[in-house]
Amino acid sequence: MKILVADKISSTGVDFLKSQDGFEVIEIFDLPKDERAVKLMEHAPEMSGIIVRSDSRITKEVLENAPKLKAVGRAGVGVDNIDIPAATDHGVVVMNTPGGNTIATAELTFTHMLCGARPVPQAAASMAAGRWDRKVLGGSELLNKTLGVCGMGRIGAEVAKRAKVFGMSIVAYDPFLTEARAEAMGIEQVELETLFELSDYITVHMPLTDQTKYMIDEAAFAKMKAGVRIFNCARGGIIKESALLEALNSGKVATAGLDVYESEPPAEDHPLRSHPKVNLTPHLGASTQEAQESVGIEIAEAIADAVRDGEIRNAINMPALDATTLGKVGPYLDLCSKLGTFVQQLALDKIESVKITYLGKIVDLDANSLTRGVLKGFLQNISGSNVNFVNAMVLIERLGIGVEVSSSNAETDYTELIRVEAKCSNGESVSAEGTLMGKGNTPRIVTINDREVEVDPCGYLLIIANSDELGIVGQLGSIIGKAGVNIASMSLSRNEVGGIALNVAGLDSALDDAAMKEILSVNAITQAKLVHLEC
Repeated sequence: MKILVADKISSTGVDFLKSQDGFEVIEIFDLPKDERAVKLMEHAPEMSGIIVRSDSRITKEVLENAPKLKAVGRAGVGVDNIDIPAATDHGVVVMNTPGGNTIATAELTFTHMLCGARPVPQAAASMAAGRWDRKVLGGSELLNKTLGVCGMGRIGAEVAKRAKVFGMSIVAYDPFLTEARAEAMGIEQVELETLFELSDYITVHMPLTDQTKYMIDEAAFAKMKAGVRIFNCARGGIIKESALLEALNSGKVATAGLDVYESEPPAEDHPLRSHPKVNLTPHLGASTQEAQESVGIEIAEAIADAVRDGEIRNAINMPALDATTLGKVGPYLDLCSKLGTFVQQLALDKIESVKITYLGKIVDLDANSLTRGVLKGFLQNISGSNVNFVNAMVLIERLGIGVEVSSSNAETDYTELIRVEAKCSNGESVSAEGTLMGKGNTPRIVTINDREVEVDPCGYLLIIANSDELGIVGQLGSIIGKAGVNIASMSLSRNEVGGIALNVAGLDSALDDAAMKEILSVNAITQAKLVHLEC
């Protein structure tokens, strides 16, 4: 498995990858940026994993040229340089390292706040110029001021913790912050407009999304106190720069500190560069020795786990599947995939919707991963090898197939049971239920179309529906034998004597069209379907 390190990360992280059995590490980060882009495209077809920082771009073209690629890792937080939709389409998981630069970014934010309160950079510049501007470089204290924190994730929480030590009151806006956590942190949870109205200092710690772009604009500044101080070490574009410039010029904003920008780097003649009330840094949030060491090791370990073991953490385009979760759901993933494949092949008409039901103790597991397993199997014969746990949700949505997921603690004959039902355009439905049996967690299909069976979901399965008459099994055996195919197993089920019987024969190889046609010519047989499941 080949891992490409496109941008420079900690040497400890690179050494870790090189120490892993079965890995070949290719490094191109010492090349000029333009040459790196060329080499990235050249190496892409053979890569299982790629690691980048902010310089190299993982574009749609790169992803289309990388059929073996399983994961892209960003040694940092922002993934603006990675085409997430294209990665998802190609089944490539995208991961970042949100924890590695937490302290570094929180400390930089607080440095900006302190420099916004006391004009240290301006004072240093005046001293270097030979001046003594003591009388004109007065400042303000943080004590008893109100800090508004937009976004209470890892970094926002660390900034709030430091602000409390400085004697500040904290108000926070975060749609995902619970009251219990806010109370435990000793902060007041408010709506965004209230935060604008109450805050003496405002700091931003949210991702850039359609909802947060220009979240702080002209209308937002109009709601703020006169002389407010504002800081952004998160993502450029959350604060509208033209609105900030206007607020600085009017005196609405006393000082501002920015580490990120709408366009990076900002133009040389950008008016904020020379504004006397603004402190700018060149995107230094994660630029500490400790942070770079941390994110380099973290992304190297994450890429290795994803490529080798399928363990996913800090993923952008799919739920996390860490070692603990993988250990619990892993035995069920193969069963889920086979149930999805089985039901898709069993249907006799176009499928319009799929319903997945989890019963028994399995409801305590990660249903999202299990559902992706079912859909991956369902799409296997439709989308081929291109489908995986990453893109299954997207692909099935594009097909217009509805997906319904439910769970129940209702009693069943099994400790855990997974039911997959497909509704077809002709109004009919097909279903299968499966569970794991024995100490070896062996997957078994235990009902087909609500008829009890016990089937090993492996290899070729011939599913026959017939009226319950004498001699049907014999006729089937004769036709299958004449075709030169061996019957490895058989499971029989009927609803009542003389009713409809269900026969599932496990075969060592496939039946040809002539044999299937002969089986369907038997008067008592109403349906015959050959299903193939990977072992």
